Amino acid sequence: MTQSSTIKWGVDAQTGRLTDVLLGKPDHFRWVPLNSISAVTLANQEQMGHHFDKQKAMQQHRQMVDVYEANGVRVHMIEADEGLPSSVFTRDSSFMTPWGAVITSIQTPPRRRDYSVASEFYHKAGIPIWKWVTAGHFEGGDFCILKPEVALLGWSGDRSTKEGAEQVAGWLREKGWDVLVTPIPPQFVHMDAVVVMLEKDLALVTEDALQPYALDYLKEKHGIETIKVAYADCVQLGGNIVSLGDKRVLSMSHNINVNRQLRDRGFEVTAIDYDMFALGGGGVHCSCHELHREAD
Repeated sequence: MTQSSTIKWGVDAQTGRLTDVLLGKPDHFRWVPLNSISAVTLANQEQMGHHFDKQKAMQQHRQMVDVYEANGVRVHMIEADEGLPSSVFTRDSSFMTPWGAVITSIQTPPRRRDYSVASEFYHKAGIPIWKWVTAGHFEGGDFCILKPEVALLGWSGDRSTKEGAEQVAGWLREKGWDVLVTPIPPQFVHMDAVVVMLEKDLALVTEDALQPYALDYLKEKHGIETIKVAYADCVQLGGNIVSLGDKRVLSMSHNINVNRQLRDRGFEVTAIDYDMFALGGGGVHCSCHELHREAD
């Protein structure tokens, strides 16, 4: 794990070889009310026998770090803070662009101050902060680059809001990007539970979560082929995986159907146990943000 002023940064696509990733230290992680996924866990703990195991969570996070490093990805860390138990889900507190990082505005009460540790990381790393979200709320999990200069932004209302998504879309359009802003049902939480790019012009997509015009934007306008994720898998974060580039993906062991689909398409799938975090509301994609990718 590294942190220096020479960190590679800048993302113009969410495919290509991942070289530098931003994670959060899990020292203070615990289950708190975050979203519809964590709500189901907390409401059914007694019946399902779920319980939070801190030691197991630390081991699972360490295994994730090991996978990145084994695949040649440099791991950088946001510092843990006792008041921010969910800052480990770094996808939401910021996102990277070709012009620097964007610090987001998180609506969920336990996460509203995650911006503090995210912005501190960029300051210490010498990475420029391009923008701060100030209109409504917008979280990094709703920012999807489909291909260079093309983005799909989501909002569910109880996480990102239309006002926040439109502010981000406006910045991108000023740079000449083609951007679609679309609502998603709240049970899907973020766009990165619905659409995740795997490689150039190929995405994991839960089609049931998108309106027909959004599917047309993906398929017809921008020629993106989809691997379909079933609704039942999606709401268990089945599509919340990370492309490492070169047909390699990081997934979770409970994603049995999605992992099989990916292997059938020729992907090398590394699946880790990650239930302590998935039950708490976030998968491996929620737990990272790419700082730099090499071009496809």
